[in-house]
Amino acid sequence: MSATAPPLAALSAELSLLRPRMEEVSRAIHARPELKFAEFHAVEVLTGWLAEAGFAVRAGAGGLDTAFVAAHEGSEPGPYVAVLAEYDALPGVGHGCGHNLIAAGGAAAAITAVRALPHHPGTIAVIGTPGEEMGGGGKVRLADAGVFAGVDAAVMFHPGDRSLTTQHGLAAAHLRVGFTGVSAHAARSPWEGRSALAAAQLFLNAIDAMRQFVPPTARLHGIVSDGGQAPNVIPAHAAVDLYVRDRTAASAEALVERVRRAAEGAALATETTAEVHETGPLYGERRDNTVLAERFGDTVRALGLDITAAGPDSPAGSSDIGNLSQLLPVIHPYIQIAEFGTPSHSDAMREAAATPLAHDRAEVAAAGLARVVTDLVLDPGVLEAARAEFVGR
Repeated sequence: MSATAPPLAALSAELSLLRPRMEEVSRAIHARPELKFAEFHAVEVLTGWLAEAGFAVRAGAGGLDTAFVAAHEGSEPGPYVAVLAEYDALPGVGHGCGHNLIAAGGAAAAITAVRALPHHPGTIAVIGTPGEEMGGGGKVRLADAGVFAGVDAAVMFHPGDRSLTTQHGLAAAHLRVGFTGVSAHAARSPWEGRSALAAAQLFLNAIDAMRQFVPPTARLHGIVSDGGQAPNVIPAHAAVDLYVRDRTAASAEALVERVRRAAEGAALATETTAEVHETGPLYGERRDNTVLAERFGDTVRALGLDITAAGPDSPAGSSDIGNLSQLLPVIHPYIQIAEFGTPSHSDAMREAAATPLAHDRAEVAAAGLARVVTDLVLDPGVLEAARAEFVGR
């Protein structure tokens, strides 16, 4: 190879120089939360920084307005390594999942790798993946559009209430269960109506009754997204938005069929009709690459952060990186930015994601990602080991 791996001290020094801009970008995204596929401000802030750093930016990647690929081509052929950026927020909560840190820290990691290795082989890229929350499935859509074709490995980190090198992720189906009935005056002639809201209520009761008879790894949870328009009108339309999760895509899909039958039963009992459809792609279970995750862990430990792997029974959510992990080696470590026990998707986590501690930890995480990126483009043995694990699982 034409370059040698930079020492950790060199990566940390580059990150110290980038820290003010990283924090500026993070705070700018945090202050203007944007929902899935509408993250225009976040994309502008991120791609502007990456373009200044010498990355060639392609906007609208994969046909998604708020996706992008920012690539830095090396001096000779080599691996294509992508750092993933998420930057969408949650309705009503804002950046209660800390995606502002994922985006700014990921960009800082890629810029650091390029600064430390200006004549690196291969390609170092930041791929902006919108719409991870609310079942948007941005990574799934980008993969289907061929954006990840040729990518050898992808890395990112996620903020949380604990530091973990690996953490399993549940498969998740995103459903809307709609009921259609007959409207009528709720006082004068309710018997002439057929309440779609009553069907939705009965359906939710059926889901609650089902909980005792699903695997302990399963999660069924939702909201009434349409319950009618006026108290004096029998609702002709109602809907429940529901997530169905379990350890694997196959087990989640099996539960979806039980949910469909529950909806049909509620409709039969209330003389309404039911329709179940997906509101977003199925999220697959996550396969963390331990070869790369351990390299990340060794780096952040050397910087003073205690980190370990999660246990097999630890609580977990879902992400569209699960689908990507079925296609190529990926890592998705967690870095503690808040007091242990602080729930994700909460006001408390949103506030934590803008603190000095959060940005200190994002800087540490960026160093870990930069280490993995530089090792992947420089050392063929690292990528070979990651691929061997990926193929063997």
